Amino acid sequence: MTLTLNPTAIDLATLRQLWQGAPARLDAASLTRIRASAASVERIVAGGETVYGVNTGFGLLANTRIPPDRLAELQRNLILSHSCGLGDALPRHVVRLMIVLKLLGLGRGYSGVRPLVIDALASLLDRDAMPLIPAQGSVGASGDLAPLAHLIAAMMGEGRIDVAGTILPAKDALDQLGMKPLELGPKEGLALINGTQA
Repeated sequence: MTLTLNPTAIDLATLRQLWQGAPARLDAASLTRIRASAASVERIVAGGETVYGVNTGFGLLANTRIPPDRLAELQRNLILSHSCGLGDALPRHVVRLMIVLKLLGLGRGYSGVRPLVIDALASLLDRDAMPLIPAQGSVGASGDLAPLAHLIAAMMGEGRIDVAGTILPAKDALDQLGMKPLELGPKEGLALINGTQA
């Protein structure tokens, strides 16, 4: 049975079912919020307004405007630069729960990610494909930057993915699963690594 997730009303019993492997989907209200939020980012980009993380650099480079033709590169580089964890991989059930928690956070509709990002995360759950995420490297106050970067990098075809117990290079795993590597849009890299899901 597929569980319908409402990010505003999740309980421990549901999370237990999810980390044990139950399939899940965000509810319709979440998808409506996600679409509206993504449309806001599109309007910002189209309107030329300068907005942190959408069309600027990060941190000390917050005042550096990024040209429109390099916005995808900015987000990709953000993920790859933070994929710097080390140590043993997190257990599969922990990675699964990270994905569920990330879906719940994104389902609140404040992040600006497109529905295709939600679909990609849900596809990992559906196909029992868990990115290999090193256990050490969380930053804390800014979020679990390194663990989440490894999660997203795998969706982009970088790193490795454990597909039902078989570890493959991420590109090969995505190909086997019939998934295309995720190409991040404006703000999506930032939205995906900010959080404390790990």
